[in-house]
Amino acid sequence: MDQSVAIQETLAEGEYCVIAVQGVLCEGDSRQSRLLGLVRYRLEHGGQEHALFLYTHRRMAITGDDVSLDQIVPVSRDFTLEEVSPDGELYILGSDVTVQLDTAELSLVFQLPFGSQTRMFLHEVARACPGFDSATRDPEFLWLSRYRCAELELEMPTPRGCNSALVTWPGYATIGGGRYPSRKKRWGLEEARPQGAGSVLFWGGAMEKTGFRLMERAHGGGFVWGRSARDGRRDEELEEAGREMSAAAGSRERNTAGGSNFDGLRPNGKGVPMDQSSRGQDKPESLQPRQNKSKSEITDMVRSSTITVSDKAHILSMQKFGLRDTIVKSHLLQKEEDYTYIQNFRFFAGTYNVNGQSPKECLRLWLSNGIQAPDVYCVGFQELDLSKEAFFFHDTPKEEEWFKAVSEGLHPDAKYAKVKLIRLVGIMLLLYVKQEHAAYISEVEAETVGTGIMGRMGNKGGVAIRFQFHNTSICVVNSHLAAHIEEYERRNQDYKDICSRMQFCQPDPSLPPLTISNHDVILWLGDLNYRIEELDVEKVKKLIEEKDFQMLYAYDQLKIQVAAKTVFEGFTEGELTFQPTYKYDTGSDDWDTSEKCRAPAWCDRILWKGKNITQLSYQSHMALKTSDHKPVSSVFDIGVRVVNDELYRKTLEEIVRSLDKMENANIPSVSLSKREFCFQNVKYMQLKVESFTIHNGQVPCHFEFINKPDEESYCKQWLNANPSRGFLLPDSDVEIDLELFVNKMTATKLNSGEDKIEDILVLHLDRGKDYFLSVSGNYLPSCFGSPIHTLCYMREPILDLPLETISELTLMPVWTGDDGSQLDSPMEIPKELWMMVDYLYRNAVQQEDLFQQPGLRSEFEHIRDCLDTGMIDNLSASNHSVAEALLLFLESLPEPVICYSTYHNCLECSGNYTASKQVISTLPIFHKNVFHYLMAFLRELLKNSAKNHLDENILASIFGSLLLRNPAGHQKLDMTEKKKAQEFIHQFLCNPL
Repeated sequence: MDQSVAIQETLAEGEYCVIAVQGVLCEGDSRQSRLLGLVRYRLEHGGQEHALFLYTHRRMAITGDDVSLDQIVPVSRDFTLEEVSPDGELYILGSDVTVQLDTAELSLVFQLPFGSQTRMFLHEVARACPGFDSATRDPEFLWLSRYRCAELELEMPTPRGCNSALVTWPGYATIGGGRYPSRKKRWGLEEARPQGAGSVLFWGGAMEKTGFRLMERAHGGGFVWGRSARDGRRDEELEEAGREMSAAAGSRERNTAGGSNFDGLRPNGKGVPMDQSSRGQDKPESLQPRQNKSKSEITDMVRSSTITVSDKAHILSMQKFGLRDTIVKSHLLQKEEDYTYIQNFRFFAGTYNVNGQSPKECLRLWLSNGIQAPDVYCVGFQELDLSKEAFFFHDTPKEEEWFKAVSEGLHPDAKYAKVKLIRLVGIMLLLYVKQEHAAYISEVEAETVGTGIMGRMGNKGGVAIRFQFHNTSICVVNSHLAAHIEEYERRNQDYKDICSRMQFCQPDPSLPPLTISNHDVILWLGDLNYRIEELDVEKVKKLIEEKDFQMLYAYDQLKIQVAAKTVFEGFTEGELTFQPTYKYDTGSDDWDTSEKCRAPAWCDRILWKGKNITQLSYQSHMALKTSDHKPVSSVFDIGVRVVNDELYRKTLEEIVRSLDKMENANIPSVSLSKREFCFQNVKYMQLKVESFTIHNGQVPCHFEFINKPDEESYCKQWLNANPSRGFLLPDSDVEIDLELFVNKMTATKLNSGEDKIEDILVLHLDRGKDYFLSVSGNYLPSCFGSPIHTLCYMREPILDLPLETISELTLMPVWTGDDGSQLDSPMEIPKELWMMVDYLYRNAVQQEDLFQQPGLRSEFEHIRDCLDTGMIDNLSASNHSVAEALLLFLESLPEPVICYSTYHNCLECSGNYTASKQVISTLPIFHKNVFHYLMAFLRELLKNSAKNHLDENILASIFGSLLLRNPAGHQKLDMTEKKKAQEFIHQFLCNPL
């Protein structure tokens, strides 16, 4: 997800977070997570300056409260960023690329994750660098004066020339946008031999403590652009006919950068950029730049997108994708069958819910027993760690434990390369390929989607890895959907959320992101949690004992939902010939004997979608007893499109010759099916979509929505165009969706009338003209996004009030009412808050997993409408949906319950309950009332903790970040101080009010 949104909330007016990337700060043996944000500031004279903001955090950065500013590094003339190879520290887990950041007095080493986000981050940093021109004024960074050096407590000496009040680093160095040292270096595959197991090759290396023996081979190499490892010869005719081709090839083909060798477009994944530059001898030996691989070793590489992320010099010098490149790619796609053939490869897919346990058994009985060595392994886990630390934060030692167990359990008759590991809390997915196939893996991307409550909790959701194998695109999804037999609708929604929100960036930024469905082959595995319905426990067990799985399968929720076409439409699942995989007593094959006595169910499933797929086996593995689930596996033969080099060359040659005949002087022109868009009755957190079609004329063209003068984005924050840019062949069409969505960031100004549903979009054609699109509409005010004191003065439902009254009350100062306001008869707390809390008090005080399990989106919309219309008698929703609505209500408050002005006082008196109560007593009367009301309710919940399984720590963690929020525009505090904020709430849950 985009964590730059969280950083933006911490910045002052005029500061803009261009892009953010998750990283690991490496200091000796210490490894600390950091969020790196590139921040831009526009100067009054029209120029701009940049700085790198480093933040500490523990949980996924969703809002500004989740990050704490740690350090600022101005992007000055002495700023350098280079790839380095830390000798003896080759990591499997976490980041895949190591970079060193240097200024005149500062040197930091980071590991950045493998993927498109890192690629784009490095590209933007390069663009931000000031450059060499001595006539250009040195950056002064006066805008950083608000970040006092002393306040930041930087763990470094004050740099030369750093004013004690300003974070300013003058100086000069040979660095700039696109001017990084032109070394093309690559990560190799480090060979690791687990004791007693077949060799495993790891992309990015391995941690020594795993017990693996590692080695890294490095040799110099000549300058080769996109040349096949099997065919290094140039084709002189193509070289003359060629044009400059961009490094970022399309989603289906291998490509080159900056050269004219069309072999670089080869879609078999074997075009590898290399360089013989030897810069970097002045670095310490432990941080020498990586050496180039010889052609014999190129086949041992696994690459992301078309270019390895670690090849930063190449990435940072990439030219923007050319028109000719795009036309070539498009024609190659259309003629794919002319130069490819189908070849079968063996895939292993496995899923295992490990119930928070550490590995206690050898996994070969699951991963490699009785099968021939697979070409590709896709291994998924759920509930990797059930601890509260893993639930609320990221780190868990279980990741390394299960990774090592899987690596040792792979088939002993082959060597495997680890392509990617991706994890979201307890959901983890691993992808391996045989060593000899590594050269044909490309465009590797991984993403996560959390479907837990408010999107904060990743205990439920999905992770996915997509990649290109030869010329076939493959996506592997591992998901853990909502639990409990009655929650099948929630499971359906989780599936749909994963499908709609899982998006993979493409190498060409002009192309829209790929979704799960945009792949030739999809493998979907995981704990889908669908149960057996309408049968009691004893009847289920009897059918299992009789092995009448066909009868039992008729009552399977997944079968019923698929038949109704509510989920997994177009997917296939093999016949279930094994007994249900859940729920067992841990360490045995006995069905659940606990108090709950869960009915057996086929929770763990593997489905597929695509052509040329044959399932060879589908089974559970009863021999493994670590968990209350049994692992499941499926083996497939999957037909993959493999490139015939000779046919490919002939096809490419034909395309190039035809392009040579095209006239490049033509001006592109398009027609739009619609230019005016009206969004009627927009509601809070309800997506509205209006579509139109762009029809292209006879000239290929790029299109893009562009920023209007002096604006940061091409549209207002509540609007989005999908896709916002793209390429059109002659006489082709593309449909554009204009998506309008009002959330907590935009609702308040729409409520007050400071903003309106009005905007103008500018659609620009490369080498063509601009088209203007008008957007209008009306927003229905909501209690969500309204201030507390405003709602207290609204005795009638918000939708029954005139817009002028709503605007007046919303713009009213927060302290209104403490000084004998002229406004009459306010309520003590907002009636909308009372409606939700009262509903939960009457129905949900004993509800298991309250505030931890998400509700249904359709029910939230019903709850919102009931609150905004005052139709309390019509409120009918699940307890989880009302609980989530309450949290969303608190999150949407423009001024939090504990006002920004008292935030730091709360931190200072954390641990002193008397002083804490004194701070609360200073709050505005309505805020104070709401705080005491909520604390009383939470204490009632704790009285029923035996039933609802809540405790003070869980509630303090959930409500701490909602009731206590850092002041907008102020720097964020470190994790120690954030813990104080949670401790502040904790006091009121444990002591008398």
